[in-house]
Amino acid sequence: QVQLAESGGGLLQAGGSLRLSCAASGRLFSINVMGWYRQAPGKQRELVASITSSGNTNYADSVKGRFTISRDDAKNTAYLQMNSLKPEDTAVYYCNMLVLFSQYWGQGTQVTVSS
Repeated sequence: QVQLAESGGGLLQAGGSLRLSCAASGRLFSINVMGWYRQAPGKQRELVASITSSGNTNYADSVKGRFTISRDDAKNTAYLQMNSLKPEDTAVYYCNMLVLFSQYWGQGTQVTVSS
């Protein structure tokens, strides 16, 4: 089994920055893809950003230029640096990792951006 532990969420004003972390533990072999999703109230969960084991990244159009995903394979940790935050970024952010052929989710961390 693999466990994901997220941290870094919080409440802040628009224009601010926040860094989310997601540390994986358990039976880890190779983490192929690390990603961040978010779900706002009344909306479907959506992909925010992902990064492959080779470092290829993918971002939602709404966060391009503001968010940066990175990974530290030595620590089995994914990061999401969020800058220039907007009220519409308010959501629960979930970490997701693809380990071999199985997907794992974190418990989610709340990010609230006030105007």
